[in-house]
Amino acid sequence: MPFVKVYIHFIWSTKNRVPLLDSINLRTNLWSHIRENAVKKGIFIDHINGYSDHCHCLVSMGIDQTMQKLMQLIKGESSFWINKNKLTQEKFEWQDEYFAVSVSESMVDNVRAYIRNQEVHHKRKTFQEEYEELIVKYGFERFKDK
Repeated sequence: MPFVKVYIHFIWSTKNRVPLLDSINLRTNLWSHIRENAVKKGIFIDHINGYSDHCHCLVSMGIDQTMQKLMQLIKGESSFWINKNKLTQEKFEWQDEYFAVSVSESMVDNVRAYIRNQEVHHKRKTFQEEYEELIVKYGFERFKDK
């Protein structure tokens, strides 16, 4: 049996960053639902939280899991659940793109705290500002249409 501990910090937004997750109650229920569904699918979510237009999720990946499959399972099922239960005023969709960044064992507690404090964090900074910082901090390149 292999012993593996690989943490990935995933961040993704609502389609076009529309703030459809506009209440703490809705977000709390959504994060709980995502956790419950993840357990059924063998996905270990260490921490999850977000704000009105995005989600942060710290996942400990299993040996046979890929980032693409994790995002497909989490995002696809959760948007289906939101729409099935009519939890938003309009059709809910997650944006196709997402960030995925590895987290070293020494930084896990910092990432957990960051994810836990999303409500406070986004009183000072918009997701767009956070997005721009992530692009620079992690050296992601932007590809422009030609």
